[in-house]
Amino acid sequence: MIQRRKVIIGTLGVATAATAAGCSARGTASVGTGSTTWVEPVANNQEATAAPVTLTVTPEDDATDVSPLKAITVAAAGGTLKSVTVTAGKAKIDGSLDADGTWTSSEDLAYSKTYKVVATVTDSLGVEQELNSSFKTIDPDTLAKITFQSNALSVLKDGGTYGAGQPVIVAFNHSVNKNAVEKAIEVKTSPSVEGKFYWVSDKIVHWRPAKYWTAGTTVKVKVNLFGVKLGKGVYGARNASADFKIGRQLIAIADTRTHMTKVYIDGKVVRTMRSSFGMGGTTKGADGQTVSFWTAGGPHVVLSKERTHNMSSASYGVSDPSNPYYYDSEEIEYCTRISYSGEFLHAAPWNSQLGQSNRSHGCINLSTADAKWVYENFIVGDVVDVKNSPRTLQIWNGLGDWTVSYDKYGA
Repeated sequence: MIQRRKVIIGTLGVATAATAAGCSARGTASVGTGSTTWVEPVANNQEATAAPVTLTVTPEDDATDVSPLKAITVAAAGGTLKSVTVTAGKAKIDGSLDADGTWTSSEDLAYSKTYKVVATVTDSLGVEQELNSSFKTIDPDTLAKITFQSNALSVLKDGGTYGAGQPVIVAFNHSVNKNAVEKAIEVKTSPSVEGKFYWVSDKIVHWRPAKYWTAGTTVKVKVNLFGVKLGKGVYGARNASADFKIGRQLIAIADTRTHMTKVYIDGKVVRTMRSSFGMGGTTKGADGQTVSFWTAGGPHVVLSKERTHNMSSASYGVSDPSNPYYYDSEEIEYCTRISYSGEFLHAAPWNSQLGQSNRSHGCINLSTADAKWVYENFIVGDVVDVKNSPRTLQIWNGLGDWTVSYDKYGA
């Protein structure tokens, strides 16, 4: 921004030959108004004139669309800066004098405000003078607000503990510029790992490392978007941060061929469960959509847990009782969700083929005891990797981030 300087020159009058001997007058006047004051006679009748005082204020007077991140500075040349006051209504902006005598603000400004700067300076003769300046900050059309999510069903619990498959998820209430957002997001982990971004939409971005998180990893996320332009008339509402921790590394391998699910914690098998997966085949839903009865293959991530969940074929579009895949609403126990489309690990005491064949409508059927154990021991972010299915989980269906190789993630 080009700075416009205001120059204030202090002027002083001197005693003349017509002044009565032995008499002098003292007074004060606002310097720069043309007023004068009488002083003691000067040897050899030399004038005593104050050096010009130049004050430089940034942002310049009458500036508009000033970034709220812009620092306010006031510098004096030819005089001494005594004080600076910056206000917007009743709000006051703090600042301090630097070693070189320049005053600099020490806090961010706000959007859509008019700030008034009042600076007081003394010239070389000690006469005080004042400068007034004002400017306006950016007035956004829209403010983009931030939410940290564990998935689309729930917000991230700051300081919470999550499983090894939990990506960083930042969601906005408005479409944003992706490049600007990625530059503003800072992810720090211990131990340190690199990661990549994947945009689910122009409002939601994920970040994941190349491999599952190791047990005990801490993740700290900062999004510095205040004052950042994110689109036409759109600016970041505020900066935000969130921390979470990875607990033990739990990975369940669910094999549709062996009809077994093995649970590994930190690399060791802790439970083996007889299972039954999707029976396969497809049908048409009420809106003509294709409904598949294969359990989707690939790594799933635990999204939520419910003690009971009401299930029916109508929940995925099969509402015609004459359809062979139709079934009535029923309360199912110990449900651990792994996809948005309705795949769960759950109790299926009616299924006599656990560990023998695949008879479900797409969920992972377990005994009541095993489903209860999963419900009590799995946490959001844990990994359930389904093997040997002819259908692959789509990346958008839950947290399918790990179904894509790292080199193609976000591409």
